[in-house]
Amino acid sequence: MNHHVSTLGPGDVFRDWLVYTLGDRIKNKYCNVEVFKYSPSSHTVCRYKFKGERYSVIAKFFAEPTGKLKRYNAYEAMVREYSNLRAVQSIINVPAPIAMHQDFNCALVTEYVSGKSLSWYLAHNRDLFGRLTSVAHTLHRLHKNTRHDYYDKSRDFANFHSVLDQLKLDHSTRSLFNELLGKWWYSSLLDQAQGCMIHRDATPSNYVFHNEIPYILDLESSWHNAHYARDLGIMCSELKNHFELHKGSGVLAEPYIGHFLWHYSKNENDFHRTTKVIPFFMSLGFLRSARLHRHYLHHEYLIKEAAECLKFLR
Repeated sequence: MNHHVSTLGPGDVFRDWLVYTLGDRIKNKYCNVEVFKYSPSSHTVCRYKFKGERYSVIAKFFAEPTGKLKRYNAYEAMVREYSNLRAVQSIINVPAPIAMHQDFNCALVTEYVSGKSLSWYLAHNRDLFGRLTSVAHTLHRLHKNTRHDYYDKSRDFANFHSVLDQLKLDHSTRSLFNELLGKWWYSSLLDQAQGCMIHRDATPSNYVFHNEIPYILDLESSWHNAHYARDLGIMCSELKNHFELHKGSGVLAEPYIGHFLWHYSKNENDFHRTTKVIPFFMSLGFLRSARLHRHYLHHEYLIKEAAECLKFLR
């Protein structure tokens, strides 16, 4: 969601820097600029619409965090996302990175991509199979073309335990998760010779369709040397959680989950290999969602599903 917050005219320092940076993309250098603020978001994120130009950009201000994480290196985060966008824009569709500026609260400027998100198609039950096919192919291209020399398995487990720490579970429940994670650690299922770059925030709101083409948004938290199935597991948990919350049963998501994983896979063997490791990352996805539902009954469902997923060690 976004709402209008202000109009900037010539003389505003940030507006003038944008016009200068965009060069020939802005014909009328004296045009006003409408500002729309997005929420919710982990940082201040605004759309700048140049009146009469039919052109917009998005600016994310890394030095203006709005989420729970307040203490981090904003400059490094800005540079990391800019670099990630530059690295993958020839592989997948992402908002084109334009510029960054430390002095404007670590602002990263990208082109604005209009369209409807995968969340919208989920909510309206419109062409969901087709949209999931496109997202699956996009993620496959990302993972296939960014392979690295090794997979950092320990980082996934450290992150898993970090999420569990944030949930502050009772002793018995936490002990169960520790036991189940130990079995996954000593299993060879997650082991692989190579890692890849992953989106890492593969939630439906971060996939936007512009002219039927999927764009991936928000690469700030991307990882390298990661397991490809993490993105898939997070997306699958999001799908199941959506159907449980809004359609009455998470079981209704299973045809869509199977469809998504099938279209990601190269062949039947690849599909079966992926489905064996998916429960680990789906469990993590449910726990991530549980942080947002801590004071609601749905929290119990998410914790239970997360534990059940980890029991699917084959």
